[in-house]
Amino acid sequence: MVVEGRVIIELKSVEALAPVHSKQLLNYLRLSGLKTGLLLNFNTVSLKDQLIRLSN
Repeated sequence: MVVEGRVIIELKSVEALAPVHSKQLLNYLRLSGLKTGLLLNFNTVSLKDQLIRLSN
C-alpha cells in the first residue's frame, strides 16, 4: 500500500517476520523510487513489537 505517494506500508499476518519480508519491502522501495517503508505484522499482541521501518 502506498500512502500519500511517500511511504510504502507492507501488511502481514504471520507468526514472525522473516528476513525475506524485509527484503521484499526493500525491493518495493527500490522499484518504486520511494525512500521509506513500514513493515507491520498484525499477528501479535502489540503492534509496536512487530513494526519495522526501512529506508532505501
